[in-house]
Amino acid sequence: MIRINDILDKVSNYNPEANLDIIERAYIYSARVHEGQIRLSGEPYLSHPLEVAGILADMKLDAVSVAAGILHDVIEDTHATAQEIMEIFGEEITHIVNGVTKLSALSFGSSQARQAENIRKMILAMADDIRVILIKLADRLHNMVTLNFHSEDKRLKIAQETLDIYAPIAARLGIYWIKKELEDTSFMYLQPEEYAKIKEFVSTNREEREKYIETVKSFIEKKMDEANLKCEVMGRFKYYYSIYQKMIKQGLAFEEVYDIIAFRIILDTIPKSYEALGIVHSLWKPVPKKFKDYIGVPKPNMYQSLHTTVIGPYGERIEIQIRTREMDKVAKSGIAAHWSYKEGKRSDEQIRKTFAWIQNLVENQENIGDPDEFLENVRIDLFPDEVYVFTPRGEIKSVPRGATPVDFAYLIHTEVGNQCAGAKVSGRIVPLQYELKTGDTVEIITNKKGHPSKDWLNFVKSVKARSRIRQWIKTEEKERSLTLGREMCEKAFRKDRLNFNTLLKSEDMGKVVEYFGFKTIDDLIASVGYGKITPLQIIRKITPKPEPDEKHESILEKIISRVRKKKPKAGIVVKGVDDILVKFGKCCQPVPGDPITGYITRGYGVTVHRTRCVNALKMSPERQIDVQWNLDLVDTYPVKIRVRSYDRVGMLADIAATISKNGANIVSASTETRESKIVDSFFTIAVEDTNHLKKVVSAIRKISNIQEVKRIDR
Repeated sequence: MIRINDILDKVSNYNPEANLDIIERAYIYSARVHEGQIRLSGEPYLSHPLEVAGILADMKLDAVSVAAGILHDVIEDTHATAQEIMEIFGEEITHIVNGVTKLSALSFGSSQARQAENIRKMILAMADDIRVILIKLADRLHNMVTLNFHSEDKRLKIAQETLDIYAPIAARLGIYWIKKELEDTSFMYLQPEEYAKIKEFVSTNREEREKYIETVKSFIEKKMDEANLKCEVMGRFKYYYSIYQKMIKQGLAFEEVYDIIAFRIILDTIPKSYEALGIVHSLWKPVPKKFKDYIGVPKPNMYQSLHTTVIGPYGERIEIQIRTREMDKVAKSGIAAHWSYKEGKRSDEQIRKTFAWIQNLVENQENIGDPDEFLENVRIDLFPDEVYVFTPRGEIKSVPRGATPVDFAYLIHTEVGNQCAGAKVSGRIVPLQYELKTGDTVEIITNKKGHPSKDWLNFVKSVKARSRIRQWIKTEEKERSLTLGREMCEKAFRKDRLNFNTLLKSEDMGKVVEYFGFKTIDDLIASVGYGKITPLQIIRKITPKPEPDEKHESILEKIISRVRKKKPKAGIVVKGVDDILVKFGKCCQPVPGDPITGYITRGYGVTVHRTRCVNALKMSPERQIDVQWNLDLVDTYPVKIRVRSYDRVGMLADIAATISKNGANIVSASTETRESKIVDSFFTIAVEDTNHLKKVVSAIRKISNIQEVKRIDR
């Protein structure tokens, strides 16, 4: 366990004038309030805030940040209050600690909603003071070290959240060493078999590879010295998750991943960096399309470097990065390099501009209430790859990789997006699905009578475009449903000799609105148009009758009565009724154990989707209805998996036998073989629930030469 004196020594080394008193007082206070608390690992709880503070000191942050790191858990996990922290440590530290504290005291409808609100709060705090997220990253980094003391379910949940949210944030902030550690640890827990294979692969012939690093390193140093270029050369093994990602993206087997070693050349100036690049390319043949100039066009997180891949001395690929010492400092620490003790209390204007994406993240999320949609959009927003395009006036705009002219239109202005009718890229008319590339000049053609299309949701990449399109569709659907709902209510009320328009203004109708949980009468009527409730339900609440006449039945009730004559769909309960017409979305194939949601489809009952299904996220929230698995009934459900493997005799037979041995039936199977001798095998198998599926997948992963097993949507 790190000691407080070690932390004070670290801070003193990089800032002799630091206010060490505030760190010591934070330590004494934290030790007092955490006294007697033990972590799951059996260590005193105080070890955790000290380790977090140690990481912050390694990042060379100011004394306030280090003190806040020591105090980051006191409000959440002890009797300490924000008011007490304010009185002892002042407003600045209290503000940071409040930003880091989770919303554990509040009540949420689900763990997903709690996670969404925690992330939302963290993003808001991060926009206000970047030190909040630096402490949060240090906190998560140390928590991942002790993740093995949690239950398996919690381990997997935390590891997935780390991979989806925290590692991308570290990348966007340019703190790559934290990103790499978070990704590797998450990878170890989420895909233990793949992790173990890559670890063993890297460890094999390690001594031989280390000799190779020294040989190439010495050769580069010699050539640079001959050109009078003073430099530092380093060689390293790539981390496990990046090797795995390369295998998946390029469809490579373990044995075919040659460039697991990367070299870095560090020089004094930018001109010398380009000169060194010329020498490297004269020594070894560069691989086409593998050169990236991040000095001329830096990444959004200020990262700068020259990247090239060459065919090395033994015919193998070598990745080489060339940069200045200052660039190397930023590459190692990211924004932390600009938020050190030298910067004072607030980051400068240039830093705020560079990290304007944080504010965009806040603005994009502020109107999203659904937790699933919110978390999905955060993941999209944190996607690190960006493309740089030009407006007709020559302004540079960054859009996510794969973005289209529609994304660009919404980036300019919501109205431009809504009225987008076409686009020109570099003077040529292109389809709206066209994927923008770096250097494109984009011009949007608008039509004042135009409007968004639901089909745009199939290809837009940016959160802003997606949310604005959904917002427009939601408004349009609400207006249509309001008109339809009013017509349905007027007709049903007339049959009961009731005046709908008169009752609309009565107190009784206000009580009905409250009973069904709506805010306004318009919301109630719109829900009738959507099919969520029926006019008859409203009539029953205003004038209760023991036996309603069958001719007054609504569309939804006719569906229910019609299906009662059929065998109920096993496994699903809709709002307490298990005999409504139910079908499963073919797009995502839910099975028991998956989080699910239902959507009312006029004339077709309820369609059940997985909550994170892309098609479900496109649908109007007003059509959503609560559904749950009926665990009393046992059935089998189809699910599609993709098995990626190295081609060998008997592989398909081994996979089929393993599936059957684990109690799953193969409904269909197909294979695709690539030129690289990698085979993609697609199986639709019938399983009982997600646990059964995990058992089958785990068994397949143990077969020799299997590269990846993944559940996929159709």
